[in-house]
Amino acid sequence: MLDLATLHEAIAAAIPDRECLVWRERRATWREVADRTRRLANVLHAHGLGAHPRDGDGKAPEPWESPHDHLALYLHNGPEYLEGLVGAHKARVAPFNVNYRYVDDELAQLFTDARPAAVLYHARFADAIGRVADRLGTGPLLLQVADDSGTALLPGALDYEDALAKASCEPLPGRPSPHDLHILYTGGTTGLPKGVLWRIGDLMTGPLGMRRRDGTPVTDLGEAVERAVRGDVRVLVGPPLMHGGGTWSALGGWCGGGCVVFPDRVDGLDAADLMATAERERATRMPLVGDAFARPIVAALEARPHDLGSLRTLINSAAGISPGVKARLLELLPHARLVDVLGSSESGFQVTRHGPAARTFRAAPGTAVLSADRSRRLAPGEDELGWLAKGGDAIPLGYLGDPGKTASTFLTLDGERLVVAGDRARLLADGTVEVHGREATTINTGGEKVFAEEVETVLRGLPGVADALVVGRPSERWGTEIVAVVGPSGAPSDDELRAGCAAQLARYKIPKAFVRTDRGLRLPNGKADYAAARELLG
Repeated sequence: MLDLATLHEAIAAAIPDRECLVWRERRATWREVADRTRRLANVLHAHGLGAHPRDGDGKAPEPWESPHDHLALYLHNGPEYLEGLVGAHKARVAPFNVNYRYVDDELAQLFTDARPAAVLYHARFADAIGRVADRLGTGPLLLQVADDSGTALLPGALDYEDALAKASCEPLPGRPSPHDLHILYTGGTTGLPKGVLWRIGDLMTGPLGMRRRDGTPVTDLGEAVERAVRGDVRVLVGPPLMHGGGTWSALGGWCGGGCVVFPDRVDGLDAADLMATAERERATRMPLVGDAFARPIVAALEARPHDLGSLRTLINSAAGISPGVKARLLELLPHARLVDVLGSSESGFQVTRHGPAARTFRAAPGTAVLSADRSRRLAPGEDELGWLAKGGDAIPLGYLGDPGKTASTFLTLDGERLVVAGDRARLLADGTVEVHGREATTINTGGEKVFAEEVETVLRGLPGVADALVVGRPSERWGTEIVAVVGPSGAPSDDELRAGCAAQLARYKIPKAFVRTDRGLRLPNGKADYAAARELLG
């Protein structure tokens, strides 16, 4: 396997003067980014941070254990986030993501679980970091990134730019390993956030796309560098790096020798700014997160023409795009192809769907559908609703500090390790996969199972509905009844919404009630905010 730190250095040596990173007026070459990430690695190393294998007993860590110190990344998108990821790996420190919307209790819970030895954070988050560090009684290394908030440096913290300027730019002794860990915390939309432990080598051959056209992994450094030298990708990253899709898009671009571009605004989606940046920087690839991104982008493209002939690929993940919105987006971007990918923090990308009309997904290498009792693989055409699973050579090890959850999610079947993240699916006779939705958002009403995502997709496709989430609430008659929260507040009447649903759904799937709102129903990464929807039920 390859490791990210070594590959980044090798690509920088091969194409030192090629553009690597663009944000606002900042333009950095591969040489410059390599220099800054080495300096950060030296800062971490100088404070005693790195990998700490077990001494003496000869035992490998358990799948839920980490032998590394951990670096928390508590940042908006920007150069420092990517520098933090790569610099951490060059120091053999395991980076992990922090949701910058967390309040103190949530942040304290996350830090208790993740045990950061260092925190790299924007100055605007300094007060929260200070309060939580005081509560926990911990003393991590604090690296504060100046921003436009004007917040003063926390006591004991290091100014990020000053620390880098004083550090050595020489590589650290010793080589990082493909077995070094990269920690990705789940979004916590269906439970408390969990730290998924990826070996960096597995992450690279999985979500970061280090595979040949025939699906076999790229494991030779020379071959990987040759691919990077030929690469011309310019990835425009709008989704937040604090979630997997954004990070994977950016790092995947770098693994291919590409340039990562951020829009001017990074504390929220500004579709007009995103499209202006795509035009100005000649972006070739852009990740999306469902309707939360696609609808504003359509509006921005309709508001004024853009020269986006360079934009070849749109990659949508984490949430669906309504059929009408998808069709219009492709009308406005006729040179681009749209790829829907479905996966999770635990599995990477499992299945893909190409084009506006496709209803089923193609299975990625290693993907399987297991029986309902998880005892066997289903054969194509078996009419059983099973579990979407992923095996092969690119899945995580487990959940940080949680042997029980690791055992229930990562299982061994016929001698092969598989991860079952919780999506229900059918394997059709032609080998494609029909995905029904996440089990955690399934509603059992009157003895029937209803997948929230199926109903949401229908509602979002109705005229006058901008967004919709479906949740369950207690009912004397049904046990649990289906309620739809739709936006905007001026959405069609209940009768019109029911009629629209009845044309496409069985009667038991039609919501019993509708709640209208102008409140946003999405998290910053575009995923569904079911907690916000339930709050509106009263």
